[in-house]
This record gives sequence, structure tokens and C-alpha cells, in this order.
Amino acid sequence: MLETLKTIELTPFILSFKLAGITTLILFVISLPLAWYLSQTKSKAKPFLEAVTALPIVLPPSVLGFYILVVLSQNSPLGQFFDETFDIKLVFNFTGLVVASCFYSLPFMVQPLQGGFESLNKNMLEASYISGKSKMTTMLRVALPNIKPALMTAIIITFAHTVGEFGVVLMVGGSIPDETKVASVAIYEMVEIMDYRTAHIYSAIMVAISFLVLLGVYIFNHKQSKKIGGFH
Repeated sequence: MLETLKTIELTPFILSFKLAGITTLILFVISLPLAWYLSQTKSKAKPFLEAVTALPIVLPPSVLGFYILVVLSQNSPLGQFFDETFDIKLVFNFTGLVVASCFYSLPFMVQPLQGGFESLNKNMLEASYISGKSKMTTMLRVALPNIKPALMTAIIITFAHTVGEFGVVLMVGGSIPDETKVASVAIYEMVEIMDYRTAHIYSAIMVAISFLVLLGVYIFNHKQSKKIGGFH
């Protein structure tokens, strides 16, 4: 057992956390205005936008990964543009993983934020507008500080979901050591070569991380609920 532990490579976990951190940061910046718009708009296009945003939840990862691979490949206009203009290849490297992960984890950031915004007291928002604050200022200084549980849930669940993704990562990034071989891919490879002991250790680490992340979310939200309840 000790010999097995000594041979455990930490690089796949480091890559997983790096990927999850960058993806979460990018998605927060993108999803904040999107979630705010979806929570406030009365447009007839809202159901369509919500359906598009939620699509990665119901699509098989292999299907989503395939289409992302097609769109980002060097044979596509987008892939050719990035390759010729910036000398950046968007598949089978870490950059491609980030792009793919942003698509895959988008609903896990947008939906909690949208739900948090929709639960806010409308009178509070109206008071902000009446006092002369813009929609952007209202979102950042009034709405956002009042949806801490939803904000924490969005950030942590997005991070954890990205750490655990497999199908999209394998389709778009493959398994390149020190580049795209994240923890979930490493587990798959260990099972393929029937190294079940190492696969057990990798999997146990992932289970522990996932549990601690969820536990942290529920503890934080429970404390926030108590604080809110104490004000009434």
C-alpha cells in the first residue's frame, strides 16, 4: 500500500484543480451578467436562452465533446482563425480544455446565480433604481451582496463539477501527460490497464474532495439561513 502511495502522481490532480479554477473564474465573469439578464428580463426569448444555457446538463458529455471538438478543430473557421492569428491550437492542449470546460460547466454557474437574483425583494431593486443607480451598479452593489448562498453554491459547484468532468475532457484534450491528463482521465487509464489499486486511491481522493466541497456548501448555506432567520 505504501509503495502504491509513493507512485501516485500528483500532476493529474494539479491539472484538474488548475482547470477548475480558471474555468470557474471565466464562467463567473461571463455568467454574472447573463444570470442577471435572465432573472430580470420579460423577453419572449427567455425560455430559449434558458434552454440553451441548460443544454450541457442533459446532453451526453461525449456528444457535447464531439461538437466542441468539431468547432475548435483546425479544420473549422474558428480553429483556423486562432491558429493563424494567435498561433493557438484549441484542441488536445490545456487551452482547449478550458474552452470546453466553460461550455460544459456553464449551467452550474448560471442557474444558482439566476435563482438567487430571482429570489431578491423587488422593492429593494426598485429603490436602487429610483435612487439613480444604474443596472450594473444595482447588480454589483445591491443584488450580488444579498445572494451570498447562491453565489457560494455557484462557485463551488462549478469548481467541483469541472474537477470531475471526464467525457468532454477526453474528447477535446485526450490524455497528454502534464498537459491534458487530468485526474478523471488518469482513473480511466488505471482501470484500462487493470491497476485497480491505484484507481481506488485516485477515486477515493476524488470522492473525498467532492464530499468536502458539498459539505462546505451546505454548512455555509445553513449558517446564512440562520443569520437571515435571526433578522426576522
